[in-house]
Order: sequence, then structure tokens, then C-alpha cells
Amino acid sequence: MATNFKTYLILLFAVTTFQQAFAQHDSPVSKKATPQKEDEETVSTVLNIDSKDGIFNSAASFTFDVKNTYNVEQEGTVSYLLTDEKGIKVKAFSKPVKIAKKSNEHYNFDISGLKTGFYKLNVMINVSDYDDTTRRAFGIRADEIKSAYPKPADFDSFWKTAKDELAKVKPQFKVTEQPSQNTDNRRVFLIEMKSLDNLTIRGWMTIPKTHNKSKAFSVLLGLPGYQVTLKPIVGRDDDLAIITLNTRGQGNSRDVIHTERDAFISYNIEDKNKYVMRGVIMDCVRAVDFIFSRKELRHDQILATGGSMGGYLAIALAGLDSRVTICSAQNPILSDVHNLVGAVEWPVNDIRKYVAGKPDVTFDQVLSNMEYFDTKNFATNVKCPILLGLGLLDPYVPPSNGYAVYNSLNTDKKVMVYKDLGHEVSQKYKDFEGAWMRDTFGLF
Repeated sequence: MATNFKTYLILLFAVTTFQQAFAQHDSPVSKKATPQKEDEETVSTVLNIDSKDGIFNSAASFTFDVKNTYNVEQEGTVSYLLTDEKGIKVKAFSKPVKIAKKSNEHYNFDISGLKTGFYKLNVMINVSDYDDTTRRAFGIRADEIKSAYPKPADFDSFWKTAKDELAKVKPQFKVTEQPSQNTDNRRVFLIEMKSLDNLTIRGWMTIPKTHNKSKAFSVLLGLPGYQVTLKPIVGRDDDLAIITLNTRGQGNSRDVIHTERDAFISYNIEDKNKYVMRGVIMDCVRAVDFIFSRKELRHDQILATGGSMGGYLAIALAGLDSRVTICSAQNPILSDVHNLVGAVEWPVNDIRKYVAGKPDVTFDQVLSNMEYFDTKNFATNVKCPILLGLGLLDPYVPPSNGYAVYNSLNTDKKVMVYKDLGHEVSQKYKDFEGAWMRDTFGLF
């Protein structure tokens, strides 16, 4: 594998709009108010869900380890609160504990009789000199999760109309080399094109330098996170062209649509024919048109990839455009949108805020429109192989919503689940994605 493919992935993930590391612990409510030194007495804990990916077929189990370095016994309780993803209490349990001085204790817990779905787990320790809460999540029979909200009957015709409108817009592709950004082994180009509504969108293309005039490179199409500015990506890869696309309203494509950050997600959301995401998704289709217009790019080896909004766009693009060869989506937003209500703050709060300023618009109306933009509905049309990454502690893509998308896929698919991560994936995912792409494209 070329050495810098990992570097590309790290950079693409690093620009995700949202906080990458979702807190695993609350700030300790310890009775020690000052930072602890290495040799200072303390209590430390480790909570582990007893499943590699945090998913069980029946009963769930977890362990809680406590280390007491104090020279005195710690007395109090260890307890847990189990809720569903919307915070509704499912079960609570508490037990008295005594932790001898300079000792370790190990507690096992089993929970049976749970329905299919995902659950939030808060484990609390309240002892003489220490109080803390640790958060985790786990799932029961995740492969059975289905959305309760059907795909609109006219979903496919709605998007056919959008693609037909795009096809009537002359792309006017423009490629401008940026010599000052070239490296010893790669050339950097600014790319521009006309998209839906005759808006100009821009991005970047980097291509390995070669003396072979007939060489055509495999393509990695990187799609942007929410309100993220993508830059050109260079590396040591000598067999891969990298395109980073700034869709309308983002990066260097903010000429016409230049909202405040919080306002972008709800821009014209009351009208599905004018909603900003309709144009954003068509921008991605236009990017594939661009790839097909270039003889130095392989038209049969295109990876669409992204995280957060980029993951959403990767699935939407793969669902609408069969020219995508493989797809990789990490933590895709707008998944099972109806079921986000009551489970997450973003984007629900921003949408509610927008609706509150529109007396003739209702929240239910907006949710109905959003079914045309729901990740799970695009997923039903994906035909290419796809890789999906999910974090069980994701504050924007609850795992049930992510699995509603995964279980809607009717193609060659793989999901990589991270039980201790939030709106992110691990280096293992990035390594796998790179190897998978190279194996699929025969890049050795």
C-alpha cells in the first residue's frame, strides 16, 4: 500500500465539523478538587461492555473495575442506570460496596429480557473520596432494527427529476493548475463546474506526476463534512487521483449560498424542491460527471468516501449514481430523521429554531420533507459494495439510526462498529478502507 493513503484519510476525517472525541466520562465529581499527581491517592475505574462491538444477541453483560490507591477503605455504592436512546428509563440497580485500602475490586453485571435496539448505560460510583459517572452504550439484535418510517412512494421519481434538471445544466468544466501547490510528485488543480440551479461549485484534484501520457488513475472522491472547507490532498501515492469536493455553501463554493454555520442545515428546508441538500447531492453527481469527462481518470474505479455529512453524501451519491464503484461512509448524518427527534440535539434543535421563525411552516411538515433526504432511503438503492463505520456513543448518529441505514442496504456490505467511540472511527477503519480500495481496484 502506498504510504500516504492513511495520511489522506486522517486529513479528511480531521476536518469533520463536529467534535471527534465524544466524552466517555463526565467530569469527575471527586472530592479532590485539585489535579492528581502520579503518586497521589485516588480511585480509578474501567467500564467494559463484554462484547467486541458492543452488540449482543440476548442478555447483555458488562464489568466495572475499581482501583483504590487510598490508604483507607472506600465505602459507598456502585450503581447503574439503563435508558433507551431517548433517555427513557429501562432499569436501575445499586449495590453497597466496600473497597479495602490499596486494593482492586471487580464487579460483573448481567441484564436480560431487553427488546431489540440500543441502550445507554450510565455506571456510577459514589464512595468516601470519589464520585464519578461513566457512559457506554450497547445493542441487542442490531440486525433486526428497521425504521418505522417508510420511504416515500415518489422518492425515486423525485430524484430522477433532480437529475434530469442537472443534466440540462451545461457543466462548463474548468481545470486550473496551481503550480505553487505542486509537490515533487503530485500536480494540484483547482476544479470548477456548473451544477444544479447553474451554481458554480469548486474543489481540488491532485494527480501523480507521470511521463506516461496515456496513464489513467483510480479516483478517490472525498466528500465534505458539515460546513467544512476541503483542501487539496497530496501524498506519496503514485497510482491514485484524489478529488476533494466543496459542495455549494461550503469552502470555496460559497459564492451564492453563504449562510451562518447553524443555518445551513435548514436552508429552504420547508420546500423539498428548494432545500439546500437537493443541490448539494446534485453537486456530488456533477463531480462524477467531471470524473467521466477526464481521460486521465479511470471511470470504472471510483471510491466515494466521507465522514459525518460526507458519509451521508457518499451514501446518497451511491444510491443515485451507479457510476460509483465502491462507497465508504463513516457516521452518516440525517439517518432515520424522524427517529432523531428526542434522541439528539443536532440537527433537531437547529431545524426547530428555523421553523419557529416561519409561522406558515410546521415541524411535522419539515420532517415529512426530510424523508426525501433521509440516508436510509438512499441506502435502499445502493448497488455497489459499501463500508459503513459507526460509533455507539455518537451524539449525532445514534446507533439505532445507523443500523436502520445498514439494514436498508441490499448489496455487498460491511459495518465496523466502535463501542467506545462517538462521532468518529478508529485508525483500524482507515487502514481497512485503504486496503479494501486497493484490493478492489487492483492497486498493489
